[in-house]
Amino acid sequence: MSENTFQKNSITSAAAQRMIAAAEAKAREMGKPMCIAVCDSDGTLKAFSRMDGAPLLSVQISQDKAYTTIGFGLATHEWYDFVKNDPPLLHGIIKTERLIVFGGGFPIQTAEGIIGGIGVSGGHWTDDMEVAKAGLEGL
Repeated sequence: MSENTFQKNSITSAAAQRMIAAAEAKAREMGKPMCIAVCDSDGTLKAFSRMDGAPLLSVQISQDKAYTTIGFGLATHEWYDFVKNDPPLLHGIIKTERLIVFGGGFPIQTAEGIIGGIGVSGGHWTDDMEVAKAGLEGL
């Protein structure tokens, strides 16, 4: 490695698929069809599932939740508290494309750092969070 490069860790396809399976199992247990997205550390979609009956809008929202989490390493539900009392930031940041400020997205972290993000959409955001947490446990 030269002084002009650095190594970056990212989630494997196999790990992303395990997370999808774990999240789907939780969503089935809850009786709620969901869209589940896992992105790599660069924000590129790595694995995705739209369960039968999951809402169409949830396809993009789940991917945007996963993407949001890798930007600063914040879960999507943490964004609102981060911006709510800062009017210039609040009114400016909401114009940021793909930023989601309600629950259902978490960074995927290991000892090596953030290796990706998981985003879930299809229920109330609190349900989405439960399913995403189950996905994290599948890692």
